[in-house]
Formats: sequence, structure tokens, C-alpha cells
Amino acid sequence: MYLASPDSPAFYHETIKGHGLKSTPQRLAIYNAVSGLKTHPSADEVYRIVSGLYTSISFDTVNRTLLKFAEIGLIAFAESVSGVRRFEPDLQVHHHLHCVKCGAITDFNNPEFDALEAPPDIRRRFMVLSTKVSLTGICAGCAKKEKHRKQVIRP
Repeated sequence: MYLASPDSPAFYHETIKGHGLKSTPQRLAIYNAVSGLKTHPSADEVYRIVSGLYTSISFDTVNRTLLKFAEIGLIAFAESVSGVRRFEPDLQVHHHLHCVKCGAITDFNNPEFDALEAPPDIRRRFMVLSTKVSLTGICAGCAKKEKHRKQVIRP
């Protein structure tokens, strides 16, 4: 168990060290790129940020590092409706709203969702480790564009 909270700088160092990995400048840059975003970036988005600092870093290195970070618990995977693997920098309990039009993932908190329990038949068959609610819909920006598009098309 790690002593540092996920939002402290020590969390990265303790987690890396605890899994027998070395903290390299490139790994730290990748971690800082992901954890500094309020979005749920793809490997490509992280690569574009980090390659500006380390021009010789490859996309494959960034992608493999992100996968390793998710494996050891530095970050998590964010479920995506777009088919592109997205990463979750926020390890605190929260839920997601997914826009089916633009692919945006918006975080939200809801104590009632936090308290949801899996049905008894599920609990008998699985050891449930966490509960995360994921809602899909159309974000306000896309809904506004859709409404405007429909108004323009009407005769």
C-alpha cells in the first residue's frame, strides 16, 4: 500500500519504485502530461505533448508507458464509446458522461451512484472491486449544434 495520495507528486515516485521501475525523465514527462490534463487523453494526445519535449521519443514508447502506468495503478483506462483507448488521470471515485457525437468524456460525482451495490447474483459470481457508472448521451455543445443544423435544414 502506498502512503502518498494519488494527487500528490510523491505518488508517482512511490508507485514506480514499488513496482521495481526506474523513474526516467521520459516516464515522468508522460506521467505529468497525463496527470496535468483534465480530459481523458488518448496515447496520441499524450504523444503530441511529450514529443514536444523529447523529440526522439516514439509513439510506441509513449503508448507502452501509458499501458504500464495503467497496469501498476498510476492511471486507469477510461471506457470510450469512440473505439479509441483513453486514459484516466483521476483515480478518485467519480463517474462518466460520454457524448456519442463528439466522444467527449465528462467526469461527475454522485454519492448515490458511489453507494450502488451489485445485485446478489453478480456478487455470488464475481468479486466486485469497484462501481463506476457510465452514462451515454449527447453533450450540450453537440445538442446545440444539432438543433441549429435542424433549424437551418427546415424549409
